[in-house]
This record gives sequence, C-alpha cells and structure tokens, in this order.
Amino acid sequence: MEFIKDLTANKSIFFKFMKEKYRLYKNSNIFFRDIQYAIKSYFEKKDVHIKYSQAEKVAFEFITKLENSGELKKMSNNAWKVNFSLGNNVVQSDEQKVNPN
Repeated sequence: MEFIKDLTANKSIFFKFMKEKYRLYKNSNIFFRDIQYAIKSYFEKKDVHIKYSQAEKVAFEFITKLENSGELKKMSNNAWKVNFSLGNNVVQSDEQKVNPN
C-alpha cells in the first residue's frame, strides 16, 4: 500500500482522526511521535498493519510534504506548528439562539 498517497489524498480525514486523540488546531504544536502513532493507528483502523519503523519513515515523509506546502512550520527537530484549520466549530451567534420569551 502506498501510505503517503493515502495520507495526502485523505489529509482532512487523517487530521480529523488525529484530532480525536490529540489537541490539534491552528497554531498548536504537534510532535513527531504524535504524528507517527496517529499514522500507525489510522492504518490499523483500516486493517492495514504497519510496523513501528515503517510508520516512522512514513511520518517523516508526510511531515516533509506538509512543511513544503506550508501546512506545518518546523519549530524544532521534533515539533511543528499547525498552520491550517480543520474547519469551524459549531457556534451559535446571538441571532441564532432561541429566545425563551
């Protein structure tokens, strides 16, 4: 299976999957091991078993792609800043709130 193609094609799905376990929002920090373990879990949910070392290589390559596209900004050797948003949270404006009177 071509892991990088899958992650790139389903980037939004992957990050929403990752967001279930990790705090992931615009300008948050994300760490290499978090991405690596999320990749491993993501593919295991698809019944594709991936070895630790293989997940490490895939994570490195995926992070490099995200850095090159500007979606992640390198902060240190193992930390990046998230430079994208996964969408808006559902928030009601004052006009949409139900008036009890």
